[in-house]
Amino acid sequence: MSNVFGKINSFVSGTISEIRKCSWPNKDELFESTILVIVGMFILGAFVALLDIGSVNFVNLLTSLGR
Repeated sequence: MSNVFGKINSFVSGTISEIRKCSWPNKDELFESTILVIVGMFILGAFVALLDIGSVNFVNLLTSLGR
């Protein structure tokens, strides 16, 4: 049982060691990245909305031709 706790301790200490090696963004980089993600979400959302509207209109056109 103590071997399990030793492995957990080794894993946690290794993880903390690797996290300390990471380079974290500063405030300006974080702000720019956040703005970029928000703009990208709006662009993708508009694209999906246009595809959805187009698909609905296309299906309505196909179903109205059969009447």
